[in-house]
Formats: sequence, structure tokens, C-alpha cells
Amino acid sequence: MGRSLSTSNGKSVVPKKGIFSVKGQNIKLNCLKDREMDVSTLAMVDGIAVKCSGETETTEIIDQREQSFTTILMNFSNDFDPYGATSTPLYQTATFKQPSALEHGPYDYTRSGNPTRDALERLIAKLDKADRALCFTSGMAALSAVTHLVGTGQEIVAGDDMYGGSDRLLSSVSDLMAGVLSIKGESLAKELYFLQNAEGTGLAPFDCWLCLRGIKTMALRVEKQQENAQKIAEFLSSHPRVKKVNYAGLPDHRGRSLHYSQAKGAGSVLSFFTGSLALSKHVVETTKYFSITVSFGSVKSLISLPCFMSHASIPAEVREARGLTEDLVRISVGIEDVNDLIDDLDHALITGPA
Repeated sequence: MGRSLSTSNGKSVVPKKGIFSVKGQNIKLNCLKDREMDVSTLAMVDGIAVKCSGETETTEIIDQREQSFTTILMNFSNDFDPYGATSTPLYQTATFKQPSALEHGPYDYTRSGNPTRDALERLIAKLDKADRALCFTSGMAALSAVTHLVGTGQEIVAGDDMYGGSDRLLSSVSDLMAGVLSIKGESLAKELYFLQNAEGTGLAPFDCWLCLRGIKTMALRVEKQQENAQKIAEFLSSHPRVKKVNYAGLPDHRGRSLHYSQAKGAGSVLSFFTGSLALSKHVVETTKYFSITVSFGSVKSLISLPCFMSHASIPAEVREARGLTEDLVRISVGIEDVNDLIDDLDHALITGPA
């Protein structure tokens, strides 16, 4: 996730990234006039007078103020639900009853389509301003579908440090695994849907429901995580036992300008070097509020030594050439009280071996 893949014949897949708000969208204002009245009707909308005339219903189009990310998440409708549930219903079923022996309803088999998965995909497409989004069982399943677009003799253009991870921010509590492709172009979307359907890699209804449940609070969670991460990065950068901190929110970060040209916040993941594997190992194993895991993006703070976990398969000489030495510590900051997290890290650092 988070990278753009291009084939030599010009196809491209837009990764999932960043924050989107609806822009330039219009709404219609319906103005009704009493048939026996001979005067025009004025409707006031946000202080703007809109004139309505004629004996039948007329419409005037006015610009709608841009919707914020949070508003989109909380007001995405479930039009398919006949009961108007405020929480998207879970259609935990493998098959759907058909109208007759010769007619097909909108859904027949969950591998090919499910209302709960469709709701999640529509929401993500709207957030990403994409023509369509597809949800897969994992990030690797999503990338696999992309690679199957490439024919014999064609090439994939990608960085040499490519990593296929799943989208972790959507759910919040590390209780599901998923991958997402947000796609520009209806033709490309149809090709990828065919692969998703044929290979049976569509995200299961229950996992889609979990994601829809968690995504509503994503904006609040990310805001808190970034706030905590900024304070922790500033603390670590001034700590005598820390050699260097990697975090885009710090003023001296090498990629700061590039990062903020694409994002509004610095994120919740940071890393730092201590100059000593023994000290870094002690920090990771001594902290009380950071769980040792390979993942990130959870509301729970996480910590790891990447060279021994997520990046262990990369040859040591290659890691070192890229600046990934064994003393590197990676932290995914959660929503705990930031003072507790800082005290925890400070204690682990000052009690470690010299």
C-alpha cells in the first residue's frame, strides 16, 4: 500500500493515501410555490437568496461547502438498507436468493459481491476521489491482483525498496487484515474486479463490517496519534542516549518539505537510533506500554527492532547501505497518555547498558 504501480502500456493503480474532501459538488434546492399565488418565492440558504419562479417545482443549483474528512466518514449513507440503520448492516451470507429461475438479483454469491463490502468500497472510493475501490483479504492479495495485469514482456516500474503492507489505519484495534486498491479509470477497475472475483480475494463481509465500524473514528484517532508522536519525537531528539530520530514532524527532517506537500500531518510512526544494539534491545524489551509487534497503525502503541523482524529478510549489507542498522528502533504511537509513554521510554533508555 502507499505506492503507485505503472505498467509499460500506461496502466496505473493509485494507492491508498492521504486525506480527501468533496470539492465542487453541487446540491439542488427545491422551491415550491403555491399555485394560487402570483409572486416569486425566495429561499434563504446559508444567507444566500435563491429565486424560485414558475408554477411547477423548480431547482436552483448552489455550491456546497467542502465536506471535511470527518463529516464524510460520519455521514456516508447506506441507501441499500430498507430499514435505515445508522450502522451499516452485516450481510454474513455466502449466497442470495434469486427472483426466479431465469432472473438474477443484484447479488448472487458473496465472492462476486456483497452489500457490506460494496458499502466499504464506495466509502473508500469517495475518500480517495477514485472511480472505484476494491477491498482484498490482505495488502499482498491486492498487489498480486495488480501484478496479474502485467503481460509477458511488460514491466512494473517500482522503487527498489517496495513493501506490500495492508491498510492498518482504517480499523483501529488490530483486529482485521485487509488490502485496498483505489482505482482511476472504469476499464482498469473492471479488470481488477475480474481478478478479485476470479481469484476469490475479496474481503469477507465480517471484516468489511469491522472496518466500517472502526473507520468512523479514524480522524480522531489519527489526530491523537500524530499529536502523541510529535511530542515523543521531540523528546527523543533531545535525549542524550538517542543518536538520531526519523520523523517528518521534526524541523530538521530531510524529507519534511516533500512530506508536507502530500500530507497534513506527520503520521504516527517514527524510528530512532541509539548507537548500540544492546541498548536498543533493552528499550524494546523494557517498555511497559509498547507491545513488541511487526505491525503499526493501532490505537495501542507498538515497538520493534525492524532489522530482526519486519526487515530481517533483507541482507545485512543491503540494510546497512540504506541506513537500517541493527540498533534502529521503530515505534507506532497509539492514543495512550503521552506523558506515560514518554516516561516509559525515558526509563527504558536511562536504565539500559552503557
